[in-house]
Order: sequence, then structure tokens, then C-alpha cells
Amino acid sequence: MWLPCGCTSKYVASSFARRTLASYLHVSGRSRCNVAAFMPEAAGLEGVSGRAALRELSVSNSESFWAAVARHRLCWSTPFHTVQDCDLSRGKIKWFEGGKLNVSVNCLDRHVHTCPERVALIWERDERGSEMKYTYGELLEMTCRLGNLLRRHSVKRGDCVTIYMPTCPLAVASMLACARIGAAHNVVFAGFSADALAERIRDAQSSTVITVNQGVRGGKVTELKKTVDTAVQSCPTVKQVFVAMRTDNPVTMTARDIAMEEEMLKEDVVCEPAVMNSEDVLFLLYTSGSTGKPKGLVHTQAGYLLYAALTHRYVFSYHDGDVFGCVADIGWITGHSYVVYGPLANGATTVLFESTPIYPDPGRYWDMVERLKINQFYGAPTAIRLLLKYGDQWVNKYDRSTLKTLGSVGEPINTEAWEWYHRVVGDGRCPVVDTWWQTETGGICIAPRPSDPDAEIVPGMAMRPFFGINPVLMDTEGEVLTSNNTSGALCMAQPWPGMARTIHNNHQRFIDTYFQPYPGYFFTGDGAYRSEEGYYQITGRLDDVINVSGHRIGTAEIEDVVNQCPAVAESAVVGYTHSIKGQGVYAFVVLKKGIDVQEADLSRQLNGMVSEKIAKYASPDFIQFAKRLPKTRSGKIMRRVLRKVVESDLEGLGDLSTLDDPAAVQEIIQGHEKLLSKNRS
Repeated sequence: MWLPCGCTSKYVASSFARRTLASYLHVSGRSRCNVAAFMPEAAGLEGVSGRAALRELSVSNSESFWAAVARHRLCWSTPFHTVQDCDLSRGKIKWFEGGKLNVSVNCLDRHVHTCPERVALIWERDERGSEMKYTYGELLEMTCRLGNLLRRHSVKRGDCVTIYMPTCPLAVASMLACARIGAAHNVVFAGFSADALAERIRDAQSSTVITVNQGVRGGKVTELKKTVDTAVQSCPTVKQVFVAMRTDNPVTMTARDIAMEEEMLKEDVVCEPAVMNSEDVLFLLYTSGSTGKPKGLVHTQAGYLLYAALTHRYVFSYHDGDVFGCVADIGWITGHSYVVYGPLANGATTVLFESTPIYPDPGRYWDMVERLKINQFYGAPTAIRLLLKYGDQWVNKYDRSTLKTLGSVGEPINTEAWEWYHRVVGDGRCPVVDTWWQTETGGICIAPRPSDPDAEIVPGMAMRPFFGINPVLMDTEGEVLTSNNTSGALCMAQPWPGMARTIHNNHQRFIDTYFQPYPGYFFTGDGAYRSEEGYYQITGRLDDVINVSGHRIGTAEIEDVVNQCPAVAESAVVGYTHSIKGQGVYAFVVLKKGIDVQEADLSRQLNGMVSEKIAKYASPDFIQFAKRLPKTRSGKIMRRVLRKVVESDLEGLGDLSTLDDPAAVQEIIQGHEKLLSKNRS
């Protein structure tokens, strides 16, 4: 991979940063305010005392709040003239119109101007103990060279570049290089199959793909270049593939392939940043919905960057000089917001974690905390539950005294895992922030912090809305539930800068999914409980989306693949509680008449199909073959009943009067018990 640059190049990059910064800085003077010590961005807001008052103002006078924060925290080449122009009933969201800036300048140049030798990235490679560090000056040079390379190969403003790479410095530079020249990026998780990758390339209409020869994770090598080769065969828009080298193993190069690092060395270390409008597209990121087709959510420049930076700073109590350790993959929104954009906008040292929590042993995270002196650690409940089962000794073996904040992301964390995380990993002294947010929200919306230092944190609850976030609970009639100690559909009553702007090429689907269910509100798709104290607890999805190890996947997407098998007549997929993954995948499959196959062989075949078409994590944990599925008289599969059967909640089957044939339910129950008995033996 890309090696640290020499001193001469650092000087050139640093001097260029000073020149660039002068043209991009537009930061208003600070006013005196008694909240300035906590939040300098709010210094110009008159008459606000304390966090609670600041939180109230951020909702009641959101324009003043976000204007003050945006002027302080971002570097603008042209100031904005309109804070917001939003209409949730029409799915119209615009922030900071008239403002111009460049995201890579905000993430790199302004820090190079003040501290070029500060470490930007620590690459925790799969091989333990072989970490590599990259300063802001070095990352700027890498980004500029790559930006120039993309420009030389005709990548222009408004194009969309697909990135299919493991978590590594060149992946970060690829994202920032796109931002620098005005191209959007579409990062695809490097665990997705060739079919899933191809679908995302086609929808994004990418002509350029960036990848590596091979990926390395958990001691295993994956053939990423081969996956790309297979994918682009069905992507006529792709004209060129840039290939970096993660390992020393050569790969077959075709006429469209370009050796990326070799060509980067020919480029200049100065790359003029494009001047971007606030609402220009920064990136697409595909997420699963309740239909079979993934949706490409669109995030734009200024609002997204501001929200990622602000939440990173205040949810985790990040301070200059801290080492921030988010172990998410860059292929997910958590990697975008809290590995790359949020930390780098704040001038942080951010960790790129390439490995797994149990490679080469279950002490990997905590060994990394000791070696890299990590101050904030942000991981998934799936990993915490897994490590809990290995016992305390793997944690206690390592010095974790540098830890100040522990974070949880991807799904609600159960109380047992929360308490172990707090008591054992954090020695009972580190606050645990259980964060709720989505790809759609751009950044954290509900979390225990920020709050007063002595404010309580309730295990397993997301708790408090962030600044500018106004959550409401809705009942089944679409009315706002105003009392506490109640549950409902979680919606947002007003817009915020970090939220997605549309679904790529399908704004109507954006409106139908997020704004039509509860007109005038943003519908999250999640249910929530609000306690007597007003704290929020997420209760799970309200649509047919399941959360496997923090990865959302639509049940319809899995069913589409299963139904492609010639032996399958129809299928129904539901989620169920899994002790490690949070939710597992349970598939009910009805075979066509006259089909004579071994169920075990067909199960392997179906799992293989799902792995190949989507990803391994989407493969069913259980496949139950059934003669028929419980349906209403109108022919709709009663998934509610199937979920209750899988969860062994037969008392909660509810009203079955609309069933076409109640006997189908008994058949499903008997088949489920038989499958469980078989797996126990």
C-alpha cells in the first residue's frame, strides 16, 4: 500500500495548504457567551446558559443554532445566505444555500496549515503489531496525487466513483480525492458479492471503480479484484478500474485496469480543490429497504460534514490530541461518519481497523487499545456479545487506562452486554454511549451524551436527542403521542443538516418511504419507547428489515434470491433474536410440486445462492421447508404469525380470523419444533 512520503513532499503539501486555506477560511468572530466553554460554536447565541438551554434553543430556534455552528466549525470559500429551505411534506431538504466549500480542504488542508505532523490515520492492519501511521501532511499528499490521477483519467465534477476496498489509508484517500475534485463516491462494502457490487455500480452509473488486488481480514485473503472483474462484466458504464496492491500477489490486469500506486507517483502533490455548493452530492451509500432493491441514499457536502463533525465532538467528548478508535468498516455509514469525515473534520487521529475482534485471539481490540493508546472506542453490540462469551481474562490482560468513552452502534445493546462493557472493558469509569442513528440520518441522533457530566446513563437506552433533533412518537392513527411511558413509531418533527436528501434517481421512493407514512414528519422505520423521564429506547424495526450484526438487510432482498431457485415455489424470511448477532435470518421455503430433493442439500444450495448474490452475513441461519405458508384470504403472507412462531411466542399469535386456512399455522409450528429438535441433537 501507499508508503509515507518524504520531507520535501511534506513541505510542498504544507505550503500549498497554507495558500489554499487563505482562500477557504471564512469564520466569523466569536461573541462572548457563557456556553462557550462547553461549545465554542454556540458562543454567538445570546442569553443561553447551560446545556439544557442550548439544547432547547437548538430545537426552538434551529436556524440561529445551525447558522452559528456552521460559521464556526466549517471553512467556507463563500458564506451561505440561507440557513435552511426545507419542507418535510415534500421531502425537500436544503441547508446553507449559497455557501461554497470543499470537504477535503475542511478535512485536510486547514489542519496541515496548523499541524502538518499530527497523525491523521493509524492503520491497524490485519497483521497484529504492524500498524502504520500517516500524518495530515502525508494524507493530503496522497489525496492530491490521487485526485490528479482521477482528473487525468477524465473523472470530472458530478461523476460518481465506486470504491470497493477494505478499510485502509488508500480507501480514505480515494473518498477524499473524489471530494476534492467534485466527484461523488459510492463506497461498497468489500464483503458484498459480485452481483451486489454490480447492482450498485449500475444504479450509480459509475464509469470508474477503485479496488485492491486482494483483501486481508482475520488471516484470510479475499480476491477483491476478481470480484470486481466479475461484476463489471454486467456494467457497461465502467471504463476503467484502478487497482491498488494490498498484498504482494500479482493479479491479472486487463486493458481497462490501471496500476493505481504506480500512476499516483507520476502525479503532482498539488491538486486544486473544486469549489462545491453546499447541496452538491458528496456521496451515495446503498442501504436495504423493505423491497428487494437497495436504495442509494444521497448525502450532500456542507450539512453532512457539519453534522458528522459536531456529533463526533460532543457525543464522544472528543478533545484535541485524543486517539479515536471506531472499528466500523468504511463500507457502512458508521465508517463514513466516524472513521473518516467526522474525525478528520475535527483534526483527530482516527484508527482504521482492518481485522476482526477475535483475530488472532479475543484480545485483539484491547491489545489495540493499549498499543495505540485509544481514548474513545466505538464498536458494535454483536462484537461485545461475542467477546463477553470469551471471558474477562482477554480484557484484563491489557492496559485500557487511556479509555475515556465507550460507544455502541448498529443496533440496541442488551443490558448484559452493556454492563459487561462498562464494568469490565471500561473499569466502571467510562461512560457508555449507546447511539441511535441510521444511514438516512447521516450521524448520531439520540445518545446518552452530550449531557451534564453527572447526568445518569440508563443501560440499553439511547436516551437523549442530540442538538437540533426533535423526535416524536406516533400512534397507529398518525397522531403524536405527547405523554411519557409510551411506545410508538419514531419520527422526527423537524429537519437537521445531516439527513439524506433523496434516493438516487428515485425521489418519489424517498418521499414514499420517509415522508408519506406520517405527513410532515420524517419516519425512521423504527419503533421506540419513551420512559417516564423522557428517555428514548429503540424497540426495533417496524418494517420488514432485519438487523444482522449491525447490518440492515431487507427480508424481500433475501426472498428474491431464494425464489430464484428452480425448486422453490415461494418463501418468507423473518428475523429472530440471536444471542450474538442481535438478529438472525430464518427462512420458510415452499417447494414446487413434484420436487424430490434432499432438504440438507437444498439448504446448502440456497445459502450459497444468498452468499453469492448478496453477502455471507445475509445467509439464513435456519431454513424450514413447509407445504404452505399462512396467508390471509386475500393471499398476503402473515409474517407477524411467522415471527411469533420463530420466537416461540405461541401465546402472542393474535387474531387469526383473517387466515385463509388456520391449519397452516399448526403445520408451521410443528415444522419449527421439528427443526429445533433436529438442531439440538
